[in-house]
Amino acid sequence: MSARKQAPTQNERRLSASEAARALGVSLDTLRRWDREGKVRVIRDAANRRTVPLSEVERLTGRPSPRPTGGQLSARNRLAGVVRGVEKDGEMALVDIEAGPYRLAAAITRDAVEELALAPGVPVVATIKATSVMVSRDGGTPS
Repeated sequence: MSARKQAPTQNERRLSASEAARALGVSLDTLRRWDREGKVRVIRDAANRRTVPLSEVERLTGRPSPRPTGGQLSARNRLAGVVRGVEKDGEMALVDIEAGPYRLAAAITRDAVEELALAPGVPVVATIKATSVMVSRDGGTPS
């Protein structure tokens, strides 16, 4: 478990040492020891306190952290992402969204694409509200 040596991006969210320890399921003392041993990338703030980039927490846990969507809506399934492609055809459009490790396809109206100014690279939130969700186990057999 060696820490990456690259600098965080300017806008990358950072957690306090106690928040990072809680997210990693370790004690604050363990996080401090990992810092001394070079196992976690820590950035000191202006007051010389440890902060941990969110990408470090994701690296160490092996899973992405939930991304805030910045809005209030009753739908629980909201995925922050980035538009990777837009295909317009008549009155409809297909919007390809990358949300963390997932790719989503949204069929929406051409008018909505234009009103939202959707184009590759634009950050978006995909809100999924469905009456039916199908779950499968690829390659698995029922027991």
